[in-house]
Amino acid sequence: MIRACSVSELPEGEALRLEGPVPVSVFHSEGGYYALDDTCSHQDASLADGWIEGCFVECPLHAARFDLRTGVPDCLPAKSAVRTYPVVVADGVIYVDTGAQRDVA
Repeated sequence: MIRACSVSELPEGEALRLEGPVPVSVFHSEGGYYALDDTCSHQDASLADGWIEGCFVECPLHAARFDLRTGVPDCLPAKSAVRTYPVVVADGVIYVDTGAQRDVA
């Protein structure tokens, strides 16, 4: 597991990008924390720079929307899902288990 940030550093409606071999976005939405591959499956854009609405993030480049819970797009132009990762909150710190990626739906 990798440390993302403290709970206080990620207010609801915000996201952050974790650098790594495969960049991961961490989102705080509707009282929960979610993590998915940061790069849109349609074109090279950071989902952490997108707009969060409910349990969806909209890509800032071409407005594809991804479900934060599943990584599945709900509209074009994206056709492929992005991987999701388990998120754990312990002692006020948000962790992402990048070793336990969930298969793309």
